[in-house]
Amino acid sequence: MKNDKKSIFGWCMYDWANSAYITTVHAALLPIYFKDGIVGEKGVDLFGLTFSATALWGFMVGGAALIVFLFAPVLGAVADFSSAKKRFLIGFAYFGSFFATLLFLCKPGDVWLAVTLYVSSQVCFVGGNVFYDAFLPHLASEDKLDSISARGYAFGYVGGSLQFGISLMIVAMHDTFGISQPMAVRISMAMTGIWWAGWTIIPLILLREDRTKQPLPEIYRNQPKPLAYLSLGINRTITTAKKVGHFKHLSLFVIAYMVYNDGAHTVTSMAAIYGEDELGLEPTQLMITLLLVQVVAIGGALIFGKLANHIGAKQAVMVSLVLWSGVVIYGYLIHSATEFFILGMVVGLVLGGTQALSRSFYGAMIPEQASAEFYGFFSVFSKFSAIWGPFIFGFIRQITGTSRLAIISIMVFFIGGLVLLAFVNEEKAKAEKLAYNVSNI
Repeated sequence: MKNDKKSIFGWCMYDWANSAYITTVHAALLPIYFKDGIVGEKGVDLFGLTFSATALWGFMVGGAALIVFLFAPVLGAVADFSSAKKRFLIGFAYFGSFFATLLFLCKPGDVWLAVTLYVSSQVCFVGGNVFYDAFLPHLASEDKLDSISARGYAFGYVGGSLQFGISLMIVAMHDTFGISQPMAVRISMAMTGIWWAGWTIIPLILLREDRTKQPLPEIYRNQPKPLAYLSLGINRTITTAKKVGHFKHLSLFVIAYMVYNDGAHTVTSMAAIYGEDELGLEPTQLMITLLLVQVVAIGGALIFGKLANHIGAKQAVMVSLVLWSGVVIYGYLIHSATEFFILGMVVGLVLGGTQALSRSFYGAMIPEQASAEFYGFFSVFSKFSAIWGPFIFGFIRQITGTSRLAIISIMVFFIGGLVLLAFVNEEKAKAEKLAYNVSNI
């Protein structure tokens, strides 16, 4: 399967399919519609307190990450043992696209329906990516990990940009189509779910997986299969936790990634609602900026992929973290739509590079025979980290009444991640991987 062109194309096309959701629903349309159309200026009363839409959105994003944190490693272990990565990937894709399509039903005041559908679709999106990422070490030889990972992200940014561009046209020209702006937003979110489901047919057909199954250990054979795989997954997850202790530099990278990914995730998740809440930007201005982010990110992923070929993946990620620190400082200072556009361009440049190279750098350090298990663990740490940034953003916004202090606080994640990453030794990490393959700890 190594470097098989059809499988790689099918794999990349899943990024094309699901990036429409994360771009159009998660980053652009739903945050704004949730704030203005569903919750409104009065906020939501909960536990005797009134929460703003901005704060509640932060808690929703963090809550979805918490759910994935709880189940991802178990599913990763089960997928490795049953050779079912593709089935899990497709299952999450179609459930996620179904929930995303149902967001069409959310009207003003439907706060808890919106919360339920968003959290469900977000969990499926992130859960599916555990298995999507787990394919990478099986598809690419080590010398092509960085470039193929970057290609996947580039496909995603192109697909996400195209679908988002269509949605932007529908929202901006809603009068021409004879519909209200809220209806245009609802239609666009439903279209995103359909796009996700439709394009997933390509990886369903082209993506190949080695279907050689390991026999169930004797201790599990008398149990019903679902219970047997669940028990096996839990036990293998515990075993993985012990294994990770043998990978000093892999563990250090995961901690570094957990820190800086929290910052990147928070910036991208809160950007639209920050632009409207703090800068007073119009929905169309916000959407154009987010479309710009996607277009620039296409080149950003490829540029950082080439940069990694010259200076190494670790050094390229460190460059991106310096730029991320500049992003949040600039975000604190800006006051106009033009400045927000500039901010979007810089985010687009570093976003693709940070994501693609982090994934491939991790993939180069893990044993292939347990890729889904280790990527499940990777997802646990990354989603555990993704809980705290949005929660901190929401908490600071709630107690201070301003999002500016919330956005500048995110810089600590980038600086902390940069310092930790500096101590990761790539050669020692690869030696630890080879020792695992030989001794099968």
